[in-house]
Amino acid sequence: MVLTLEADYAVRIVDDLAQSDRKVDARTLSEHTRVPLRFALKILRKLVASGLIVSYKGAHGGYMLAGPADSITLRQVIESVEGPYMLSRCQQDAYSCTHDHCCRFHEIYDEISTIVREKLDSYTFDTLNNKKKQG
Repeated sequence: MVLTLEADYAVRIVDDLAQSDRKVDARTLSEHTRVPLRFALKILRKLVASGLIVSYKGAHGGYMLAGPADSITLRQVIESVEGPYMLSRCQQDAYSCTHDHCCRFHEIYDEISTIVREKLDSYTFDTLNNKKKQG
């Protein structure tokens, strides 16, 4: 499995904001993260809607994290653009593997998805940036 480009870009954008102590405009974020501006704007809207970042309008506007970097996890950022993490579509409520019973892999996929979600929750942007400074 590969992280989608949108999720990868969202992580880069939040990481850049986590390293900044001021508002950053969309163009600067686009340049720092090498995310095309139009795509960055789309992702920024999703991050604002999810409550992870805030936007400020006007000539001196820009974007900042909505809270401290130690309260924002990789999972939150990825799920803000991708929706809930699941290994298989059979884990979706609206999907039925078979008409009469759940597929035999459903519990295994649930277990693996839970492990991945917990691991993604264990990384905050504060811990990631502290690792970067130490390494």
